Amino acid sequence: MKASQVNIKNRRASFDYEIGDTYTAGMVLTGTEIKSIRAGKASLADSYCLVDNGEVWVKGMHIAEYFYGSYNNHAARRDRKLLLSRKEIAKIIKAVSDPGFTLIPLRVFINERGYAKLVIGVARGKKQYDKRQSIREREDKRAIDRMFKK
Repeated sequence: MKASQVNIKNRRASFDYEIGDTYTAGMVLTGTEIKSIRAGKASLADSYCLVDNGEVWVKGMHIAEYFYGSYNNHAARRDRKLLLSRKEIAKIIKAVSDPGFTLIPLRVFINERGYAKLVIGVARGKKQYDKRQSIREREDKRAIDRMFKK
């Protein structure tokens, strides 16, 4: 089975945060949720992760209700448990305990076995001047690309 073309990204993450370590986690989903993700009907905007009692949860992730789902349909913004190993969770707890660091979802994809995976990253928020530097670097890269295309 080939990997699906589903690749839902959190576009604001790299602009608002400096991303450090990343982890790939499985998600505990219902049947209608996985069908909506396979249809590309999910969003990571305004979502975040947290560790609670040794478990990692993603909050605020929007997965649209499945069109063909009947009364069995899921709630669009419910909390979803992430599946990580104990070692990974211990590393995440240690990293997030430092002040200024948080855990954010970066990308949702379907792997070659058909499972939905969520890439999460330990991140530190950027200051306003860091964001201006990112914009400047991006514009410089575009200008250089334009010069070499001519």
